[in-house]
Amino acid sequence: MQAKMANCLTLITCLFVSLHFHHSDSSPSRPLIGVHPLDVKYYDAELIRCKDGSKSFTRDRLNDDFCDCADGTDEPGTSACPTSKFYCKNTGSTPRFLFSSRVNDQICDCCDGSDEYDGTVICANNCVMGGNIAYQKLNYDLESNQELDFINSRKAKPGIKMEDSSQKLKKGLKSLVYLQVGLLIFVLAFCLFRHRKPRRRHIR
Repeated sequence: MQAKMANCLTLITCLFVSLHFHHSDSSPSRPLIGVHPLDVKYYDAELIRCKDGSKSFTRDRLNDDFCDCADGTDEPGTSACPTSKFYCKNTGSTPRFLFSSRVNDQICDCCDGSDEYDGTVICANNCVMGGNIAYQKLNYDLESNQELDFINSRKAKPGIKMEDSSQKLKKGLKSLVYLQVGLLIFVLAFCLFRHRKPRRRHIR
């Protein structure tokens, strides 16, 4: 009975150890950092091809801080390749790409702090706590400007009518002034003619 128990224990231990090593071998040696979600499947293969088609590299050379591909395909999460881009997930805010030179440069560029993962600098995740205020403000300003343009366009049409009516008013005032001047001259002439004394004839 004890022998059977020992055999069962040994078998379970062997299975556990084999599963542990299988899991360790199948998992990637380095974490997938700086990769866009749409490119995750691209890096799943054991042999990965550079996106420019120049060469291929094994998965263990991914993010090993040595530039194998000229386009930086093998180094999305390090600053080894000058042409590579680092992807910030920025969950709760706006995702963005960084130049690889900004990775681990002791400056927090991503609002989630993912670009500074070597531990030299501790970056707080401020994506949710106001990290997207600038993005929201940009949208708000855009909407505000659109509303102002709409209001100004609504105001522009009456403005043209006001200009037309003011020009017509000026013309009417000029005509009225001319009419008043003419009437005044007529009244003055009439008064002068009326008060003019008639000449008396001398009787011889």
